[in-house]
Amino acid sequence: MRFSIITPSFRNSEWLKLCVASVADQGLPVQHIVQDCGSDDGTLEWLTRDRRVEAIVEKDQGMYDAINRGLRRATGDVLAYLNCDEQYLPGALAAVGACFEKHPEAEVVLGDTVVVDAQGGYVCSRQASVPRTYHTWVSDNLSVSSCAFFFRRSVIGRRKLFFDAGLKDLGDVDWVLQLIRSGVPMRLLGRFTSVFTETGHNRGRNPNVQRERAELVARAPAWARWARPLIVFRYRLHRLLAGHYSQRPFDYSLYTRESPTARVTMKARPAAGR
Repeated sequence: MRFSIITPSFRNSEWLKLCVASVADQGLPVQHIVQDCGSDDGTLEWLTRDRRVEAIVEKDQGMYDAINRGLRRATGDVLAYLNCDEQYLPGALAAVGACFEKHPEAEVVLGDTVVVDAQGGYVCSRQASVPRTYHTWVSDNLSVSSCAFFFRRSVIGRRKLFFDAGLKDLGDVDWVLQLIRSGVPMRLLGRFTSVFTETGHNRGRNPNVQRERAELVARAPAWARWARPLIVFRYRLHRLLAGHYSQRPFDYSLYTRESPTARVTMKARPAAGR
């Protein structure tokens, strides 16, 4: 089972180096396509010479257009996209591949995510839940991080479910709604696969997020907008019953700006309720 990982890139050299390293050391055949929009911050000086990646340098219409371009070039059996400020944990892709082999009916596998600060220190955990229509539509967050989302080629091949390139920040939410509406079978992996770094410059802090979110919510049925507090409560109750608010201490290994060529083991000591 071969993986294709797409990374949209623009002026993120420092974080992209860590992302690339985390894909390259998975110990499996991986096609890592980096779609760069023409970075002028020194990225291209090393990226185009890095044999671990397929570097494509071309103008695009934004992150989701770049992801779509990469997906159309992908040749793997299992696909995913990983932003520059994200990484895979050791053994992540092997675990995902084993899950797909064990469950041939699943077209999507959802992993869990460790959220870290700019130094790689633990912030919180995000255990995935299978996304539901109205929570995805009207809440402020997805039930799974995009960096822990893995899908078979059939999603873009047979089903033709690509991202809306007109969106700049919430294309992943719109895409997940497409998957739900199309009845794509999803399965929880039940282990951490990915790292999301709060760099202080993440796209989620962009004011455009609020605009796109308001437009998305406005398209939801009136009853769902009215019932938003109940929908969010039900989601949080589900997380509580699933044990997502009582994460035990664990260790994780990642690349940092201080250690870009060798993983560093960090300790996660979750506080109650995080």
